[in-house]
Amino acid sequence: QVQLVESGGGLVQAGGSLRLSCVASGLTFSRYAMGWFRQAPGKEREFVSTVSWSGSRTTYADSVKGRFTISRDNAKNTVYLQMNSLKPEDTAVYYCAAPTYAYKLGTAAEEFGSWGQGTQVTVSS
Repeated sequence: QVQLVESGGGLVQAGGSLRLSCVASGLTFSRYAMGWFRQAPGKEREFVSTVSWSGSRTTYADSVKGRFTISRDNAKNTVYLQMNSLKPEDTAVYYCAAPTYAYKLGTAAEEFGSWGQGTQVTVSS
C-alpha cells in the first residue's frame, strides 16, 4: 500500500519561502513521477508541479512558474517543493501525489492514484 507523508507547511509572510517534503513508501519510488497539487478553501484541487521518475523533467502551473521548484531524491524516496516569493493566493492545502502507473508523467489529478494527507500553507499579506 502506497503511503505519502507531507511535511513543511506553515504560516509565512508574503514574499517568504517554504520547502515542502513528501516521503513515499510502498512503491518503487524511482519508477514513478511525482506531483504536487493544492486546494484552497472553496476551490477545486489544482495542479502545481510534477517531476519525472528520474528528475530530469519538470512541469509547473503558470501561476507558480519561476517561483516554485520541484525536485526529488530517489535515494531517500522523497520529493520536494521549494516555494519562493510566496503570495497570499498560494494559501492552500498542498498534496503530494503518485500516479497510478509507473513511467507516466501527467498533470491531471485523475492520473494520480495515491495521495498524501496534505499540509497547510498559509501566506499572510
